[in-house]
Amino acid sequence: MVTADKAAEAWESARLIPTTGISGAQEQERRATSALLAVIAAVDEFGRTLTRMAGAPAGTIECFTEVPFELTKKKIVRPDGLIRVTRGKRTWTALLEVKTGKNSLAAEQLNCYLDIARENGFDALITISNEISPNADKHPTDGIDGRKLKKLALHHWSWSRLLTVAVMEKEHKGIRDPDQAWILGELIRYLEHPKSGALAFEDMGDDWTTVRDAVRASTLRASDRDAVGSVTANFDALMRFTALRAGRQLGVNVKHQLARKEQQDPAYRQQVLSRSLVDDGTLAGVIRIPDTVGDITLSADLRARTITCHVDIAAPKTGRNRTRINWLARQLKNAQPDTRIEAYVAHQRGQGAANLLSEIREEPDVLILDRSREIVRFRVAAMSKMGMKRGTGTGTFIDTSLAAFDAFYADVVQHLSEWVAPPPKAPAAADDEEPVVDTLVSSASASAQIE
Repeated sequence: MVTADKAAEAWESARLIPTTGISGAQEQERRATSALLAVIAAVDEFGRTLTRMAGAPAGTIECFTEVPFELTKKKIVRPDGLIRVTRGKRTWTALLEVKTGKNSLAAEQLNCYLDIARENGFDALITISNEISPNADKHPTDGIDGRKLKKLALHHWSWSRLLTVAVMEKEHKGIRDPDQAWILGELIRYLEHPKSGALAFEDMGDDWTTVRDAVRASTLRASDRDAVGSVTANFDALMRFTALRAGRQLGVNVKHQLARKEQQDPAYRQQVLSRSLVDDGTLAGVIRIPDTVGDITLSADLRARTITCHVDIAAPKTGRNRTRINWLARQLKNAQPDTRIEAYVAHQRGQGAANLLSEIREEPDVLILDRSREIVRFRVAAMSKMGMKRGTGTGTFIDTSLAAFDAFYADVVQHLSEWVAPPPKAPAAADDEEPVVDTLVSSASASAQIE
């Protein structure tokens, strides 16, 4: 006979937002939309953070699902949601369009919702899907009429970004009200469940295999514009996902870092990546984690089938070169023996002296090529095998990239600290002089007597 305690191990816990009973894509989308909007309205800190991201003022938040609007006399359209924030006499309103799973946003539908928002005097249209823009300032959907955005804001949130915000608010910043904290925890649990439709970054796209093979065969050309552009955009999307994922784990605002011109002009960024892919078979992105010694660069070499992560760190400004090398090696006690260290001297052009950490630990002088020139900077790099498949799982590009980044941060970057100059030392007191501490004590006693 099976006891009740034993049977209870297989019982499904009652949940505020259940994953059971999701019968298809439409039900999945409705449930995710309703759950998200309900929690935005219920959890003060979470709701304020998200509405502030969309440009709303602080105020009372109200959320609605499937609000009907008359497009023509015979046609009613229902955006997935509407968010309204009221502060005094001011009202801020945004329409919401949501996709789950692998469903993509459609430009025709978004242009229609922009018309509705403009006609009703609304402030914004927010889109949510599993699509991750290659650039934070660029919407993932092509074909949106820019003329409709003159008085309207268009924002896109990936489900990964929403999950990151939720985890940051609950686990790292903290929710004041314990009941609201529990509600937000239920949303997090729901979004992390496979049935929710809030997927992680899972595919490098249809053109990945073609471009990958062409790079290996040295037959990729700049004229293969569409295929190359698809791969470079997905690579940047992977870098943004990597940053979001790291921020969720570390509890800080991690960013996919771009040069100023790349940030201002997404097309230029894609040109830079396309040129690198065609000429060298490489793709590279930079991740910035606050309070670390430097930005982490992840570089994928499709010809060599390797992924390299590196970080640069300034060398101490005092001491001999050997002392500076030992200073770095001591901080890398958790790094793998095949971690590569490069040493650069002032005004050096090209690659510096390089060797593996295992050899440097035994003989630091292998990094010293010219004893008359001081080492001013180090580069710490780790290389790993790159997966070539387009999706996720064993032997895939996405998972091996994420694993390489995670390992490099855990083994190397989190243990590195910048060199800090020691404080200047006070001059030693002469034998016939009264010690400073005695003088201070005497002064304090005298003051007490006066008082």
